[in-house]
Amino acid sequence: MSTPDANRASQTFADKTGEAWVRLQDQTDALIDPLGRAAIARLAPAVGEHVLDVGCGCGQTLLELAELVGPSGRVQGVDVSPPMTARARERTAGIEAISLVVADAQTHLFAPASFDAVFSRFGVMFFDDARAAFRNLRAAARPGARLGFVCWQAMAKNPWALRPLEAVMRLLPSSAMPEMLRAGRPGPFSFADPAHVRATLGDAGWRDVALESLERPLQVGGAATLDEVVAYSLQIGPAARAMADAPEELKPALAAALREALVPFAGARGVFMDGAVWIVSARA
Repeated sequence: MSTPDANRASQTFADKTGEAWVRLQDQTDALIDPLGRAAIARLAPAVGEHVLDVGCGCGQTLLELAELVGPSGRVQGVDVSPPMTARARERTAGIEAISLVVADAQTHLFAPASFDAVFSRFGVMFFDDARAAFRNLRAAARPGARLGFVCWQAMAKNPWALRPLEAVMRLLPSSAMPEMLRAGRPGPFSFADPAHVRATLGDAGWRDVALESLERPLQVGGAATLDEVVAYSLQIGPAARAMADAPEELKPALAAALREALVPFAGARGVFMDGAVWIVSARA
């Protein structure tokens, strides 16, 4: 059940993080686009289908999905972040197949049995009640509809997130660890356990649940230089969340710690670090 504290945390994430993602839209898309495309390929949207994009963010996946379903199809995006949804509206203006709504997909009243496919690129790990959310999405899906999303594996398998976080936490009190990274909390790594994913989806009425592992180097923040990746990591990611309330006098030291942690990954092609995700699929 959602609590007032959880609701406030969710709104804070939607507003503050949404503003940062809008500022750094291109860099973030460069980081996660290959992973989103892999999930879209597994979902295989077809011409004329109606697709729901959960946590559509700044709109890149809306554009990719709309291209696949064509003018005869429809893509509806839903996201809790007003800044990100506003940016998505700008990017998709004039494309009649795309519609958007600012809402929580856990509780929003979608038209029943109206989608052929439900998709998400890193947008389903933050629900206060994941089972309730996937039940709601199941109700919006037609019988036999497909579900496809990409989510992070354990943070230990994602150095792009772990190394910067470890670097700054050496200078911060343990209380600075972001709540969303604590065990049992909604957050970026809350779907890392395949058994948890299968149980959550199964309880919500989805069947034929499958998880495919994808591991590959990621260009962190689309960064070509060390300065760029440090600037990005100060604003987006677990380390940025941990540093959010740090005193101003400590921030130069935190930036220096970040730089030291990232130096080994900078090369002539940019800054690349390993990432690991699950490509999850299921049917209604």
